[in-house]
Order: sequence, then structure tokens, then C-alpha cells
Amino acid sequence: LIHDLHISPEISQHTETSTAIYCGVDPTAKSLHLGNLVTLMGLLHFQIRGHQTIALVGGATGSIGDPSGRSSERIPLSEDILRVNVAGIEEQIHRFFSNGNKYANRRGFSGTGVTPKVLNNYEWFSSMNALEFLGNVGRYARVNTMLAKESVKSRIETTQGISFTEFSYQLLQAYDFWYLHKYHGCRIQIGGSDQWGNITAGIDMINRKKDQGESEEIEKAYGITIPLLLTSSGDKFGKSAGNAVWLNESMTSIFDFYQFFMKTADADVGKYLSMFTLLNQQEIDDIIKSHQANPEKRIAQEKLAMETTELVHGREGVQKAKTASQVLFGGDLSTLTGREILDAFKDDSSRLAKFERSKIESCGLDVLATLANATQSKSEAQKKIKAGGMYINNVRVIDPRYKVTEADWIDNEVCVLRVGKSSYHLIQAV
Repeated sequence: LIHDLHISPEISQHTETSTAIYCGVDPTAKSLHLGNLVTLMGLLHFQIRGHQTIALVGGATGSIGDPSGRSSERIPLSEDILRVNVAGIEEQIHRFFSNGNKYANRRGFSGTGVTPKVLNNYEWFSSMNALEFLGNVGRYARVNTMLAKESVKSRIETTQGISFTEFSYQLLQAYDFWYLHKYHGCRIQIGGSDQWGNITAGIDMINRKKDQGESEEIEKAYGITIPLLLTSSGDKFGKSAGNAVWLNESMTSIFDFYQFFMKTADADVGKYLSMFTLLNQQEIDDIIKSHQANPEKRIAQEKLAMETTELVHGREGVQKAKTASQVLFGGDLSTLTGREILDAFKDDSSRLAKFERSKIESCGLDVLATLANATQSKSEAQKKIKAGGMYINNVRVIDPRYKVTEADWIDNEVCVLRVGKSSYHLIQAV
């Protein structure tokens, strides 16, 4: 999980005592994604070992936009959208630490009773006017140092350039670190490797304020960066990259979250087991050894998917993912109840459709397929049935005049319609 360290030799004397560490996330969406999970794992490692962790939601910085890793200006978000995003992310972080501590306890970490803090930097920026910002923050920054930051240099060299707003972002994040250092005893900031410039800006501000008498004598600050989560082609995962795997199950279903890890390339699965689980190195080595002996069984991918799903969505999330996999991979549905199936897909609006019972009881399968948008017309549905490409509850139907009966409704609640090999539609009678 370590990419770069900004440390001094004397930090070794603190390895046996607790400290405070933070990472920040801007509310550019109403959910965190897999890229954020990497830095949250960094916090979790500290938290379960007795350190005070702080997750900082950027209610203020989110309205500015971090230029790091971007080639163009961010589109500003309205106050209403920011408010919704902040609330969603704060709730999600609390849930992550709740699930994460349960996950850690089941893997031998006894817990320390240290409650993570979830803060919002709007708290200290909202009352600061422009003159106070220039005096309390701008005075301790050097433009030549700011210009040397990679996130700024790369944008200046483009025809679009960089706005003063985004140029100033590093000052806001630097002040965050100083504020948390002063008022919450935070000595370490952790972030993705693209945050190195912002983290060192915070360390510089803490040192300058102390050197110029604007801050009492306080302990030194340090920085840690974590490798960015990249695709096999070297691209960044995330919202702006268009390939985000969200931690909110209504945005990325638990099944799709689970399957993302099931599809991990053999070359990456060992690395992901180290990044996204609390398994020790010996356990990971044993898993990889078993996987290499029978790679077609995807032992390592299944372990990764189960561990990460439990971490993010809890043990019940793992059960939902397994149920959904059984449904969507042609498994025997006779061992599942209707409620188990509906619970597994309750937030998956792309696969689950609801209809009034009176409209679909005893209707033809061709009509049901059309209503569920599994086919575009009754005639297309009939052709699919005749060709042997239509299934109800994973059982092939070959009669184009087939009518849906009470026996087709699992526990009188739901049926599973499949067209071809992979087009699944769950239909709930309400």
C-alpha cells in the first residue's frame, strides 16, 4: 500500500505509540468508488492498530475541484448537489468503518475502541473571508513552489491552462492539514500518489506557520501516498475515467461489485489481495499457490471477491452476491426462496422489474418477455422460444404458446426470465 513516504528518522520513535492520521475525499459524486477504497484501506490498517483515523469530506474543497491527475477544468457543482454528495459520502464512510471493524475482528484484530472521526472542511472554511484566507493561508505559501507542483505544471503546458481557482486548491488542502494538525493532533496525511504535491504543501505550511510564530511548538507532520488503482492498460479507475466501481450498491450492484473481483486478471489478483484484504502475506502466498495449481477454478479471484465484498457490504453482502451469481449463471433456483432472490437484487433496477400481478398472471411468455423489455415484440419472443433461446427460472421453454402459471412464480413472488446466454430479467409480481 506504500508508494512514497515523507518522513524523518525520528518517526521511528513513534511506531509504538498512537497518533492521528487523515485522508480526504472530495464529494464529486454521491458515492465513493474503488479508487477511494484503496486509501480507506490505508486508514483502516492504522485504525485497527489503535491510531486515531480521520476521514475528511471536502464540503469546501469539493466546490473548487482538485486539478491533480486532470487535463481539464472540473465542472463546478451546485450547492444542492454538493449537499447531497456530502451526506451520501459521510454515511458511506461510517458504514465502511463499521463493516471494516467487524471484518477485522473476524480476522484476529481485537479492536481498540478508537472511534474514527468523519469531518467536513466546510466547518472551518465557511466563515473565512477572502482577506482572512490571504492572511492566514496565502501568506505561508510560495508561488514558485506552487508552480513546481506536477498537477500545476502539466496544466500550464496545455492550451487551456489552469484557472486561479484550481491553482489555489493546494492551499485549501494544505490548510486542512494544518488545521487537523493543530486542533486534532493529526501528524500524518495519507492519499493517492497523485496527492503528493498537495500533501507536501500541507507539511510546508505547518512548518512555515511554526517557524514564523503563527503556531505553537507542535510535533512534526508526515505524508504517505498509496499507489493509484490502475487498469491493466495503466488507466486510472474512477468517476472521471468513466469506469468507476461504486461502493454504493444502488450504483454498482453487489453482484457486479463481486464479479469485478471475480474477473481480476491472474497477474493482478495477488496485488489486489494485499491491497483490499487483511489477509497476511503467508495466507496470500498459500492462496496464490493453490490458484496456480488449478487456475481454471479461480480460487484466488473467489477469495478476493468474498473478502472485499464482506469488507464493503458486510457478510450479508457476500450472501447476496452468491445468490445473484446462482441466479445469473444458470444455477438451480429450487434451493432459493423468492425473498432471497429479491433481497439480492433489490437495489439493482437494471435487472429487476415490478408489475402488477393482475397484468402478468397467466399471460403468455411472449407477452411477459415484451413487458420486461427482454424482447422488442411478441413475434421476436416467439422466435427466441422456437430457437430454444428462452428460459424461465433457468429452465428452457420451447413452446411459443407457453403461458406463465402459478408454478413459475418462486414463492408466488418472482420469476427469472433469461434470453440467450446472458440477458437476465427478474420480474416481481406486486
